[in-house]
Amino acid sequence: MMRRFTGRELLIATHNQGKLDEMRHLLEPFGITVTGARDHDLPEPEETGTTFVENARIKAHSAAKATDLPALSDDSGIEIDALGGAPGVYTADWAETPNGRDFEMAMRRAHDALEAKSVPAPRRARFCCTLVLAWPDGHDEVFPGVMEGQVVWPMRGDQGHGYDPIFQPHGYDLTFGEMDRWEKNKISHRAKAVAQLVEVFGDG
Repeated sequence: MMRRFTGRELLIATHNQGKLDEMRHLLEPFGITVTGARDHDLPEPEETGTTFVENARIKAHSAAKATDLPALSDDSGIEIDALGGAPGVYTADWAETPNGRDFEMAMRRAHDALEAKSVPAPRRARFCCTLVLAWPDGHDEVFPGVMEGQVVWPMRGDQGHGYDPIFQPHGYDLTFGEMDRWEKNKISHRAKAVAQLVEVFGDG
């Protein structure tokens, strides 16, 4: 049976301000105080998993153990069918440079790989998000969310973050990068995972 969350403070186990802002906005209606990893001076644990759920568990349990607070983590990325599901769990790694993450470079890398294979449109892809809510006693609950769509070129829009400018969700003419961020939050892979997550709040 799913464990319910009855606390008033939740740690979001991320150093990514964009993700923290999104989660704070999505959880605002529940009156929960949300803090981030930086608020607790937490280091970033090494993500050694090969799936979204493995990496999300690593982050959530590490934060919960370090702070004695319930911790929510997110591992997400984009899977491109014609690239065998890449970059997948390595979505952020594709953007790594000696001077920080460069997602424009990562998007160009994905496009170049598709061009090299002469992949016809639509180039099917999906954004995946796995949320893990972990308690200090080691229990956790897992909430997956998926948004199907396609990758497009050239990049369009300057909203959102990561690969948003090249991802056009199914049923929409705009990329995530062109959408108002709060409108995107209503339909995104993360919103779908959060829709499952919110079922654990309350006493019922």
